[in-house]
Amino acid sequence: MTEILVVQAKQTALRSFLLASAAAVIVGTTPHAAFAQAAAETPDDTSGDIVVTGYQRSLRDARAIKKNSVIQKDAIVAEDMAKFPELNLAESLQRLPGVQITREAGEGRRISLRGLGSDFARVQLNGMEVLGNVDSAQDSRGQRSRDRSFDFNIFASELFQRVEVEKTYEAAQTEGGMGGTVGLFTPKPLESGVGTKGAITGKIGTNQYTKDAQPRVAGLFSQNWGNTFGIALSAAYSKRRTTEQGRDTYNYNKPSASDLQDMVAGGLDISHLTAAQRTKFLSGDLYFADGNRVSSFDASQERLGLTATVQWRPAPNLLLTLDGLRGQLTTHRDEYHLATRPINGTGSVAFDGAAGKPYPAAFQTASVLNSLAWDANNYVTATDTTGATFGSEHRRQLNKTRFSQAALTFKWDASDRFTVDGHVGYEKSTYDTPYDDKLYLRGKGNLVADYGTDGRSASFTYPNFDPTNAAAYAMDNFYYRAFNNSSELREGVINLRYKLNDAFTLRAGGAYHRFKQDGANYFYDGNVNGTTDITRGTSVAGITSVYNNSFGSWVVGDFDKAFTKYKEYHRLGPKADGTGSALQDIEQVVTTSEETESGYAQLDWHGDLFGMTARGNVGVRGYHTDTQSIGWIQGDNYAYLGTADVKGHYSGVLPAMNAVLELTPQVLLRFAAAQNLNRPGLGSMAAQGSASQDDVNGKITASRGNPNLKPYKDNTLDLAVEYYFGKAGLLSASVYKKWITNFIGSQQSDNITFADAGVPTSVLTGATPSTIIANFSMPINVAGTNTVTGAEIAAQSQFSFLPAPFDHLGAVANFSYVDADEKITGISKTSYNATLYFENKLWGVRGSLNQRSRYYTSRSATVMSSGTQGFEATTYVDAAAYLNVNSALQLTFNAVNLTNQKDTQFWGQNRYLYNQTQSGATYMLGFGFKF
Repeated sequence: MTEILVVQAKQTALRSFLLASAAAVIVGTTPHAAFAQAAAETPDDTSGDIVVTGYQRSLRDARAIKKNSVIQKDAIVAEDMAKFPELNLAESLQRLPGVQITREAGEGRRISLRGLGSDFARVQLNGMEVLGNVDSAQDSRGQRSRDRSFDFNIFASELFQRVEVEKTYEAAQTEGGMGGTVGLFTPKPLESGVGTKGAITGKIGTNQYTKDAQPRVAGLFSQNWGNTFGIALSAAYSKRRTTEQGRDTYNYNKPSASDLQDMVAGGLDISHLTAAQRTKFLSGDLYFADGNRVSSFDASQERLGLTATVQWRPAPNLLLTLDGLRGQLTTHRDEYHLATRPINGTGSVAFDGAAGKPYPAAFQTASVLNSLAWDANNYVTATDTTGATFGSEHRRQLNKTRFSQAALTFKWDASDRFTVDGHVGYEKSTYDTPYDDKLYLRGKGNLVADYGTDGRSASFTYPNFDPTNAAAYAMDNFYYRAFNNSSELREGVINLRYKLNDAFTLRAGGAYHRFKQDGANYFYDGNVNGTTDITRGTSVAGITSVYNNSFGSWVVGDFDKAFTKYKEYHRLGPKADGTGSALQDIEQVVTTSEETESGYAQLDWHGDLFGMTARGNVGVRGYHTDTQSIGWIQGDNYAYLGTADVKGHYSGVLPAMNAVLELTPQVLLRFAAAQNLNRPGLGSMAAQGSASQDDVNGKITASRGNPNLKPYKDNTLDLAVEYYFGKAGLLSASVYKKWITNFIGSQQSDNITFADAGVPTSVLTGATPSTIIANFSMPINVAGTNTVTGAEIAAQSQFSFLPAPFDHLGAVANFSYVDADEKITGISKTSYNATLYFENKLWGVRGSLNQRSRYYTSRSATVMSSGTQGFEATTYVDAAAYLNVNSALQLTFNAVNLTNQKDTQFWGQNRYLYNQTQSGATYMLGFGFKF
């Protein structure tokens, strides 16, 4: 225990050690060192000094999976029962070459694979595809996304025995996941040895910002009766507070010259500006930062995961496995923001005109703009304003994510040559936000906003203004919202395998896949719900508190106190007294379904070729998918006009080949050539849309999604060479290239009939199927090919050739490079990982560094456009340590995000600041007990 306490107490020293160790990893895993080790560690080395438990054992097991696989595959294996290497599955996956992750509040959320974003990475649980429903604290990150991405935040890592990443495709795998497929596997009782086994782990931690107690417990019990019948049960529970704190904007606002002139005529004072500044200000050429906001995204998360597995071998040649998993993630989130929000101005810029009643007298004076500065692109990098108008926003949310899966898997060895296996399963994933409410206050004070000369940083000061003084604020209103989303999957797979001879095996099979998703969003703003007329301009006495974070302090509204004062509550309709209009703004009301039947034939081989072992497969998979989407068409003010019901279909064949040539037992050469697909984004397929008619000329404009979109398709070539040495050593290098077609764009059609557009005639009084829509738009597949070229280098080694005690050192490192066309976003050009570890039979410690370069989430050809967005480069440093008290009890220490990395989102080609937050370092002490 002493060693662990030293690590915790000397945080600064540990950070220095970890940062220095990253360089040591790169040096330690050079080919020269690796070949030196190869001489010292032959495959049959049985030296008692070689540690084969703990982290090194997990590396060895993962290496064996990689080596024995025919397809290009990487894996992560749990060090022991209920003991995955990281606190989060995504954070473990980022250690693999070609895998990049996004984080929120310091925790891994989504992954990107081999040059393609998270929507192209398929996740399977015990062989069955996993559905994803996602929420995010920041709208700019795509809150409540309905897409194909999976959020790893919902599952506790302790529930899993191993994770595999398939990077190349074979016909025996169901189509999809063009970037790759991640397989999650829970423990199986008949794989853990006869008898009773179990493990209990517990951790308690805290975060440097939240300073709370964060419990995390997990347990696993497995009983194997004679390798004939077994059960495995596991549970994991955790509770933690998270925070993201920083400064941000709503990207930009570009007021027109006439708007600015009207503001000056209405009282905005620009007399303190120089003549040149006044001329520039009134020109309408300037882009102003919107919001000028200091923020905190605080949350309390509670996660529960349960698994149950029953395995039965009724005959020596038949195995039945029933897997069940339940995951629950509940998040209570409170966001606090102090931002510029004009009452009589434009957008959310830092200056304002004079407000009228019912606002108090302090608000009825226009701002004074004392100075401003701008760059060569006309972006305003600094403003000094007296009498700016602020909005203090308190946003509260309750988010519930629920996931359930049940799958029955079977394997029947009918004879020495003939095998049948497969599974049937059902799963459902729901995302529900019963309330997402906002409480707005208005404040009046002074602001100096400085974004640096390059616009990429932010500093806010409030001269002669105390943001914590409630007297400077007035009540504004309430805004009520709610959301729901549900996904459902039914799946059946059967595989037949017949061994033709010692060298060749014929495989064939089929699959059925039915996916369905629906949902709706509800918005009830202060004007419609009637609170504006009652609350705006009233005193905030008795309904506020002062909020503090690392970046500022300001007055915020208290929901409970404000609800009591104004006799309000979360609602989506009028009160009993008739206050408030009926809910009008209901959006994204849509149900989308996909039904796919597919089948394949594949020939596997394993034999000798010119004295070398050769193995591989070649096959083809055929598929047919029917799609349907039913969605609302809405008009002005979100009015419901009718329902579109559109069907589509597509089919095709996907050839694939994977080959492995063992040049020596230690050196493998891999080659793969395959076609695969990725189904269109659910947002593009959704039949929801809008329609309107011009009052002057009568022209009709309409739009909707397109369920008849064809899937993305790729042709991929992959070449890799791998060198295996010693007990855990590995050097590998791979290159790949993808040619991708069927990208999705928007089509504008003129003078198209309602019938051809697939828009219901009910959206317009008197419309018939032959009525003309003057302007119609919907997503379509566009011609052209985009390419992704990538390279990956990986190395791992145990330094047993060094003198004691350094022979217990080891390292793992990898580097990935991606060159992709600009149309392909969501991926960093470079990323690398490095882990340096030391372990013996008594204790171990490891430090890990993960870096990914800047990446874009969208791009625009226009320089000053928020159509270009992305994230700056990040480097995360994590650490772990353990002490074996005895063969059953282990004490542990984990540290996540040691350097409190900044997460910076930008907009525009000049990468101006959008959001920049920090979430603090997290530390956890714990134990693991196995029996």
